[in-house]
Amino acid sequence: MTKYIFVVGGVISGLGKGIATSSIGLLLKNRGYKVTAIKIDPYLNVDAGTMNPTEHGEVFVTHDGLETDQDLGNYERFLNMELSKDNYMTQGMVWKTVIEKERNLEYHGKCVQPWQHIPDEIIHRIKKLSNPKNDFVMIEVGGTVGEYENLIFLEAGRRMKLEMPDSVMFILVSYLPIPSKVGEMKTKPTQAAVQTVNSAGIQPDFILARSEIQLDEKRKEKISFFCNVPLENIISSPDVESIYEVPIVYKNQNLDKKILKKFYLKEKEKDLKEWQNKIVENVKKINKVVEIAMVGKYFSTGDFTLSDSYISVIEAIKCGAWANGVNAKMTWIDAEKYEKNPQKLEELKKFDGVVVPGGFGRRGTEGIISAIKFARVNKIPYLGLCYGMQLATVEFARNVAGLKNANTTEIDPQTKNPVIHIMDEQDKILAGKNYGGTMRLGAYPCKIKKKSLAYEIYKKQLVSERHRHRYEFNNHFKEILEKKGIVFSGTSPNGKLIEMIELNQSEHPFFIGVQFHPEFQSRPLAPHPIFVKFIKKSITKK
Repeated sequence: MTKYIFVVGGVISGLGKGIATSSIGLLLKNRGYKVTAIKIDPYLNVDAGTMNPTEHGEVFVTHDGLETDQDLGNYERFLNMELSKDNYMTQGMVWKTVIEKERNLEYHGKCVQPWQHIPDEIIHRIKKLSNPKNDFVMIEVGGTVGEYENLIFLEAGRRMKLEMPDSVMFILVSYLPIPSKVGEMKTKPTQAAVQTVNSAGIQPDFILARSEIQLDEKRKEKISFFCNVPLENIISSPDVESIYEVPIVYKNQNLDKKILKKFYLKEKEKDLKEWQNKIVENVKKINKVVEIAMVGKYFSTGDFTLSDSYISVIEAIKCGAWANGVNAKMTWIDAEKYEKNPQKLEELKKFDGVVVPGGFGRRGTEGIISAIKFARVNKIPYLGLCYGMQLATVEFARNVAGLKNANTTEIDPQTKNPVIHIMDEQDKILAGKNYGGTMRLGAYPCKIKKKSLAYEIYKKQLVSERHRHRYEFNNHFKEILEKKGIVFSGTSPNGKLIEMIELNQSEHPFFIGVQFHPEFQSRPLAPHPIFVKFIKKSITKK
């Protein structure tokens, strides 16, 4: 019978429930069990595609085209596997399904009630991932216990525990603060979080105690006593340099053995040598650094910098750097700064490479275009992802091909030189104001041109990459830009859609833009070749 492990959060958000879920999944998979994970978002959005990236963080796209929470990216990176639409749900998705069933009389005239039919739908979605496909289903419940919006998901977990007491487990990820003026680690917030979980009819089996430093025995004893959790099931989870160290932290406290023992499962002997040697230990030995500028528009949230908006790009850069024996030092640059003060572009000279990630809308675009021009003219290795590819095309059209005021119709619908424009089918979709989940989403094949930088990177002619966009290169300008030096090195198999652009290496050491998102397929044990090559060229520039 499949075992279900619910991971919930207490005290504050942002504790790393996704990393905890991924790490436990990795440990169990490493023991020879089949593991998958599902993320539950309590929002009423039907998917993550319409959520504000500076509030919610990056949107991750599955191979089958669902816009999801970034934690699915963590699951894929840690578990080294492809997940699907079945691995994500939102409250909006659940309610929408229940209401559609009611409209179709699938409840046979019953009164449809939140307390019964909403948890039933949640449980149905969770159980879709069970045997024979998986031995373990990890279920991460978004938000913090005590919030009104995630209570219905806790209720679904409570019912599953009642139905299958030997196959359901709850793990609480909580926080133990150390107030600077007090100087002592405090357990009371965690005690309150457990009481809140208890009020939902749930008793945690394990507590992952997040803190700045290692938990001492006295704190463990207090948590155990007041929270009714065995002392050995209080797992210390201090801050670490890299998220990829977390599985090692858990393994050193035998968390995987304890979980298997609680489920009466065999402790299949396996170690984490590949993970520990190739990632954790190898990274600690690296003392060389490559400096990368990330020029984007979703960094600022008040007085703070939110790098979670591009978490998959960040991890892909890190993995590409480690594959080259260096660490990547990344600097977040808000593109609006270059619009207000173009002289600040000179700071890009100190970087070894420039990345422009995906994005939407007008804000900051002229600053991004200026940064792209600076990287092109000064021969700084450049990688443009999705929007970064589109704006690189706009920059080249304006400043090399002489197409005055060239633009994307997303920014200027009236431009006389629309080098980037909306696809015909997308135009019809937007006319009907059908915005959610209607972009070009998921994995599509890409044909690579021989004797190109792209072919040098992939070493094959047909690849598959994930997309998330509405706008495409306008083929009306293909011949003009080709004559001026752009190489269209990747297209759809029928040649109609441009997927990759580049400059000849005789003109620029590394200048490439991709319409897709290669970061979604980069893994610690299998870094994406585009990022590996980009970092390699950045090291050469250094």
